[in-house]
Amino acid sequence: MSEDEANGDEEPADEPDEREAANEVEAEDEPDLDEDANELEAIRGQLDAFETQIEEFDAELEAAETEDDLDEVEPKLKAFREELEGLEIPDPPEDEEDDEDDEEDVVYPEEELQDRYDEIESDLEELEDDLEDQRGPYAEDVIGEIEGVSGTITGTRWTIEGEEELIDAVDDFLGETNDLLGASVTAPEDLEPTECAELREDVLDEDEGVPERLAATLEEVTDAVEAADLDPDEDAGTIAALLEATDEFESDVDDATEWTDLKVREQLRREGFYDVLDHVKDFPPEWHALKVHEKRGNVEMILLALDSLGSEFMEEHCLESLERMGPEEAIEPMVQKANRRDTTAMSILGKIGVDDEQVVDTLLDYVDSNVQLQRPAFRALGEIGAEDAVQPIAEELATNDDPTVRSNAARALGLIGDTRAIEPLADVLEDDDADRVRASAAWALNQISTAEALEVVADYADDRAYLVQAEAERADLEPAA
Repeated sequence: MSEDEANGDEEPADEPDEREAANEVEAEDEPDLDEDANELEAIRGQLDAFETQIEEFDAELEAAETEDDLDEVEPKLKAFREELEGLEIPDPPEDEEDDEDDEEDVVYPEEELQDRYDEIESDLEELEDDLEDQRGPYAEDVIGEIEGVSGTITGTRWTIEGEEELIDAVDDFLGETNDLLGASVTAPEDLEPTECAELREDVLDEDEGVPERLAATLEEVTDAVEAADLDPDEDAGTIAALLEATDEFESDVDDATEWTDLKVREQLRREGFYDVLDHVKDFPPEWHALKVHEKRGNVEMILLALDSLGSEFMEEHCLESLERMGPEEAIEPMVQKANRRDTTAMSILGKIGVDDEQVVDTLLDYVDSNVQLQRPAFRALGEIGAEDAVQPIAEELATNDDPTVRSNAARALGLIGDTRAIEPLADVLEDDDADRVRASAAWALNQISTAEALEVVADYADDRAYLVQAEAERADLEPAA
């Protein structure tokens, strides 16, 4: 017997209830493998059932012959999809670090189930696509195709030859559709392409051109298709034949000669661009024609050449002509070019001189840009007299470090002539370190020419800068506005 036992110090054994409690805690900490296995087995059974249903749906779809048959299958597929999407496959357990050294990857049951799920979903998508493919064709499909071709006809610019080809294509199409529908739609008998390009544009504006009249005829065809009340089952052959006829019609329209099919010189010739030439004095002939059109004020011909001719040489001369002319017809194309940082276009907008909101907003974008863009923008805003530009230009006058920018800003304010610019111009005249900026401010005040502005300039008759003195002398002679 040990000493402890002799002394009565023997350690008592664990009580039974304490051992049971400890075992329960350990059991709670361990995963319920049986429960997980049961869940996976239940999912496996559902997937088995899904696979069987997919085979049944496939057989039903293959046997479907009418729209009514398809209508019976479609809700079944929708309900099946909802049921399939409601099934959740558990994620596989994360690999332990020690498993990285295993020679073979472990494939978990969850992964196998997910693969089966994905395959079932893929089969379902194919069945849904097959169902849609088996539907129709419908009369609505024919109408949609005809309206699409009609839109092509009215949305395209055609040559005279192209309009003749369109007339023939529509006549052929009407012959086929009338036979299929038992209809009697005919195209207008007086359809003739217009010889003169300008007259053709006038006619199109009145919706009486060949494309518009053909479109009206095609609308009668769609009305006839709708009136026939074609059944997708009983009239499937007629609908298919109409679609085939429409496809041929679309091909004929696509083959018709568009305006863009012509070479640039042929386009210009047909527009009458060269009609002003009795002989060719300058080469290329487009340059000579451009000079004549500028002299005669034919703005539309200059814009046509600018839009059509791709050479930098001709673009430069077209823009020079527009800058000399300053025509309002050029506002839209010049705004587009100015938005692409084209300084010549900015200058042309200034020469046009129209205080248009779109023009002013475009130019204001360059007020705080680099000096190469600021200068033409300032000048143009000044020539336009854009009052909305006074504040942003005055800020550049007061804050910009570049004397060139400040000088250009001062002159722009003078051209605008708004009296709000008097104070900032007077401050520059008094404080600016650059004499050329001060001279520009004096010039601008003379341009504004109110009594207040002239009085400010007149005080600088003894200025250190000769140009400022000259402006002061001019101010004494200027009558106040």
